[in-house]
Amino acid sequence: MIDFAIFFFAVFVGHWLLNPFPRRWKLFMVAASYLFYAWWDWHFVWLLPASTVIVQLGALAVARERDERRKRWILGTAVAADLALLAWFKYYGFLAINVANALHSLSVTSPLPLLQLTLPVGISFFTFMGLSYLVDVYRGEIPTSGWLDFFVYLSFFPHLVAGPIVRAPELLPQIRTRRDPRRIDVGRAFTLIWSGLFKKVVLSSYLAAAIVDPVFGNPKGHTSLEILFAVYAYAVQIYADFSGYTDIAIGVALLLGFHFPENFDAPYTARSIQDFWRRWHITLSRWLRDYLYIPLGGSRKGEYRTYANIMITMLLGGIWHGAAWTFVAWGGIHGAGQVVGHRRRKQRLERGLPALEEGAWATFRQRVATFHVVCLGWVFFRADSFGTAAQLLWRMVTAFGSAPAVHLLVVVAIALGIYVQYVPRNVFDRVGVSVSRLGPIALGASLAGGLFLITTLGPQGVAPFIYYRF
Repeated sequence: MIDFAIFFFAVFVGHWLLNPFPRRWKLFMVAASYLFYAWWDWHFVWLLPASTVIVQLGALAVARERDERRKRWILGTAVAADLALLAWFKYYGFLAINVANALHSLSVTSPLPLLQLTLPVGISFFTFMGLSYLVDVYRGEIPTSGWLDFFVYLSFFPHLVAGPIVRAPELLPQIRTRRDPRRIDVGRAFTLIWSGLFKKVVLSSYLAAAIVDPVFGNPKGHTSLEILFAVYAYAVQIYADFSGYTDIAIGVALLLGFHFPENFDAPYTARSIQDFWRRWHITLSRWLRDYLYIPLGGSRKGEYRTYANIMITMLLGGIWHGAAWTFVAWGGIHGAGQVVGHRRRKQRLERGLPALEEGAWATFRQRVATFHVVCLGWVFFRADSFGTAAQLLWRMVTAFGSAPAVHLLVVVAIALGIYVQYVPRNVFDRVGVSVSRLGPIALGASLAGGLFLITTLGPQGVAPFIYYRF
């Protein structure tokens, strides 16, 4: 955290000093973003320019081509080339192991060597951003960007390693426009950064160490109640961790004069699985909808084709998160939940009823049911294997006994992580407005006090953000 604070201070100063000089600013921002990425592991920094060049060359070729058939061929080639980088690092090992296991059962040696490949941080995010730009150019929705602008777009450090997935029409116009330092929403930016740090450093890290890691690491050593609360705790942990990162990213971007799209909207208040995906990782949900579900046919080709398209989209969304069958199962649970919900809504509408039953009690039931389906998915998402997931689920209903890991602070942390999502958004907006009205001294004191509180409450050696590995 200290390293990033020093880095951001230097970038913040350079950013605003060079703001009147667009070309120098862009070169500076590309250099800073590449340094940020190389800080994790400089051996993989070549992936950024490689992906950028592949996508931009493809976009320029698509934009120049007039023959529709050749245009589709160029698009497919560019998409395949960019995805090849992702597939090699993220999925080769998964493929090689599964091929080897299948052939071993037939007493045949696998032709694929088993390699241990390091997954480069953030590769899924900047690959998806590049592909969305390429497809938008192909569809004629946006013009091609200049090379330097596109280098800034794909590498811009606030979104680089864990999103949000910012689309070209959302970010490229901001890159081309000079930012006005007098119009920076400092109060909202600081409020987002504080809340993000608290979620990650305090809430997420505490729950991980107190109950999630011990229980998921050793299901046999824990009782039903401990496992149940560990699953609830992981639901809060991953929300606090990922939404915390998003808050920080949006806040940091705001201090530089950029506006990122919202990525979370109280997901555990959802009344259905479809509603959950309107609120959880919103930029990924939109990407899957616009570049996968709709091109597959969406809901335009009949009821059963719609269900198939939903399942395909969610299964691929699962495998996007990780090269393991547990992630496929997670995607399958969410796909099945959406299919069931879609079918139920259709039946209600055919009977002249609202899509969802209304009323306080009905809303409560829907939210509880949706939350527990989501938690079932989190078991597979967090478990390191199907065996571990099955053991957790089995012991959750059979291993009765005392629950020393479920103490008051754990319960309070879980309750806080869920309760905060029911707080009206205008409350947080008012906090941001109040912070904006503070003078420089009061603002600095508030920032220092908030950071001191967070570092005091948080543990030593905070783990990396969960979504860094996706």
